[in-house]
Amino acid sequence: MRLSKEQKILVTGADGFIGSHLTEALVYQGYKVRAFVQYNSFNSWGWLDTSDELIKNELDIFAGDIRDPFAVKKAMDQCSIVFHLAALIAIPYSYRSPSSYIDTNITGTLNILQTARELGLEKVVHTSTSEVYGTAQYVPIDEKHPLQAQSPYSASKIGADQLALAFYRSFGVPVAIIRPFNTYGPRQSARAVIPTIITQIAAGKEKIKLGSLSPTRDMNYIKDTVSGFIAVAEVDKSVGEVINIGSNYEISIGDLANLIAEIMGKDVMIESELERLRPDNSEVERLWADNSKAKDVLGWTPAYSGLDGLKRGLKDTVAWFSNPDNLKRYKTDIYNI
Repeated sequence: MRLSKEQKILVTGADGFIGSHLTEALVYQGYKVRAFVQYNSFNSWGWLDTSDELIKNELDIFAGDIRDPFAVKKAMDQCSIVFHLAALIAIPYSYRSPSSYIDTNITGTLNILQTARELGLEKVVHTSTSEVYGTAQYVPIDEKHPLQAQSPYSASKIGADQLALAFYRSFGVPVAIIRPFNTYGPRQSARAVIPTIITQIAAGKEKIKLGSLSPTRDMNYIKDTVSGFIAVAEVDKSVGEVINIGSNYEISIGDLANLIAEIMGKDVMIESELERLRPDNSEVERLWADNSKAKDVLGWTPAYSGLDGLKRGLKDTVAWFSNPDNLKRYKTDIYNI
C-alpha cells in the first residue's frame, strides 16, 4: 500500500531519538502526523522541541502515557496507521527496574494492538530490536534465528513482539514488525555507546570510559532506519512478517571507539570500566544483520553500508554532537544507565 497523504499517521515515542527523526521525515514528505509524546509537567515534546518551526506547526501533538489504554485509544482515534516506537530501551536500567519494562513495553504494546483491533486500523508497524536474538548463534543473523532473552529489556521486547504476532494470527490485526539493529545518529541518548564515545572525546577527555570492548554490533545510521520504517509501512507484503533492518556489517566496540577517535582527530586511551559492564551471561557478544529479507520484501537497502557507510554516518553524527549547543545537553561526567 502507498501511504495516503489524506490519512492521519500516529507515531508513538515521537519525542525520542528514532521517533523524532521518523516524525520529521513523514511531515517533510507531506503526511498528516499525530505525535504521541510522554506526558510531563514541563510540556516538553522531547527532541521535537528542537525541530524546525515548519515541522512543529504541522504536528498534532498528543501528550499521554502508552500504559494508559484510554489515552492510547484517544490518540489512535481517526488514525489509519500507527508506528509504535514508545518503549523503555536502556538495558542497564532494565536490571534495576524490570517491572517498568513489562508495563511499558508489553502492556503498552497490548494497548496499541487491542485498540487497532477495535478501530480497524489499516496497519500497525511495531518496533522490535536486535537484542531479542541475544548473542549470535550464527551470522549473519536472519529472522529465523532463535530468540534469546539476555536482559529484562530483551525479554520484554520478545514478549511484545510475540503479542503483536499473536494479534495478527488470532484476530487478523495487520501488524508488521520492524527489527532494527543498533541505530545511531544525531540526538541519540548518552546511554548508547556511540554518543558515549563522542561526547567524552568532544568534552576533552583523554581517557574514554566504556563497558566491554569485545562485543560486535551492526550499526545502522538513523536515515537508513527511518527509510526502513517507511518501507515497512508502505509494502503490503510486510504484514505478518518480522523484518531486520541493518547494515550487514559488524564492528567491535573497541574498534568502533578507535574509528571515532580517528574521525575526531584525537589520540585517546580507551578503558573498560566495571560499572559499565553487563552481567556475564547478559552481555550480547555478537550482532550482525542479514538484511536480505528487507531487500526482497521491501526493496530496501542501506545507504550507509559497510565501513565506508559507517564512516560517513559517524562523521555526520560527530558533527552534530560537536556543536556546543548540542553537546551541552549531555552530562559527559556521569554514567547514564
